[in-house]
Amino acid sequence: MNIGLPEKVKKIIAVIEAAGYEAYAVGGCIRDSILGRQPDDWDITTSASPLQVKGLFRRTVDTGIKHGTVTVLLEGEGFEVTTYRIDGEYEDSRHPKEVIFTSDIREDLRRRDFTINAMAYNDSRGLIDLFGGMEDIEKRVIRCVGVPQERFGEDALRMMRALRFSAQLGYAVERGTQLAVRQMAGSLANISAERIQTELVKLIVSPNPDCLRACYETGITGVILPEFDVCMETEQHTPHHSYTVGEHILQSMRKIEADKALRLAMLFHDMGKPASRTTDEEGIDHFYQHAERGEAIAKQALRRLKFDNDTIGRVSRLVLYHDYPLLPQPRSIRRAIHKIGEDIFPCLFAVKRADMLAQSGFQREEKKELLAEAERVYRKIVEEKECVSLKTLAVGGKDLMGIGMAPGREMGEMLKQLLDLVLEDPEENTRERLLGHARQMRPDL
Repeated sequence: MNIGLPEKVKKIIAVIEAAGYEAYAVGGCIRDSILGRQPDDWDITTSASPLQVKGLFRRTVDTGIKHGTVTVLLEGEGFEVTTYRIDGEYEDSRHPKEVIFTSDIREDLRRRDFTINAMAYNDSRGLIDLFGGMEDIEKRVIRCVGVPQERFGEDALRMMRALRFSAQLGYAVERGTQLAVRQMAGSLANISAERIQTELVKLIVSPNPDCLRACYETGITGVILPEFDVCMETEQHTPHHSYTVGEHILQSMRKIEADKALRLAMLFHDMGKPASRTTDEEGIDHFYQHAERGEAIAKQALRRLKFDNDTIGRVSRLVLYHDYPLLPQPRSIRRAIHKIGEDIFPCLFAVKRADMLAQSGFQREEKKELLAEAERVYRKIVEEKECVSLKTLAVGGKDLMGIGMAPGREMGEMLKQLLDLVLEDPEENTRERLLGHARQMRPDL
């Protein structure tokens, strides 16, 4: 097999080999190349020690020299070069107590997580595949190298990585590997929220975000997102739904584009339902104020997982307003834009559409047409640049000061009242008309 290595990677390998050492491109870049995907980066493994690597190149950075990694800089681009190594005993489900350098590539590949990530390549020796990576690619299987319990004991996050790769590639997780995840999922409690967040996002923006179901079945979400487990166990006895809350969430994630904020919004949009569920005399379930409860859950969970404030803000607002009625009338849509926010309002159509498509077929055509008409009204409002916020109101504080109003709370209230007039009728948004209204409301001006 020939893999098209980038010229800079070839150069690094050639320099190391010319000095009498071994060097290969290794890991995910080899997997992706075999799959016809563009690797995000190229890692190199070598029999040379970190100091020997540093001696071969003019510009290097000690990015992880304690663990054998040196970054070689070529023409402004960095490539991680790591010495073959054997990891010592693990005590915290993440870090080895010690790292032992070795000259045997077999030992280095043996410590890697999955067979599809344990292959190495260079042009002179070709593909090194000691653990059946190519066979597992052909079988479309995610399988640990060696004993799964040992690999997961070394780094518990590998359990999430197994299901993330399954979601990204559409591969099945091999039975023994899956059983080990079920046995050891609790050890994810030892992993930092930041690392868990990274894997969770990669999974939910994958082509198969509903692989989160496997995270539930193996006990992973019970550790990292217990709010989701409750949803998976909550029925919805209503004509509008045909799934449990959790299954509806999974289906809705499949119905929206692979954007982080949008997929997270669908993940959390109905998490307030379990605590809001009531059943009437006819056996129909209702979920009053589930959006408000969902907003609170989203904020709490996203903070726990160390998401940034911008993501928390966008997602929680989409959760809060996902069920907000959008009547296809200009004044109603203008008020909705003002209330919800110009920044996220366009996203609400995608959220509502995904929510609807993950429901039962009850009244679906009517719902689709109502949402489409509301979106047409919104597009027209945008095209005509109608005012929906104070920033596009034809008057501001200076204008009101010009007719004698003092700065302060009353001025703020006046601007809100004038905006309310414009939301009702956009033709009122002229300086002359608005100042006229201000004088009518305050005859003393």
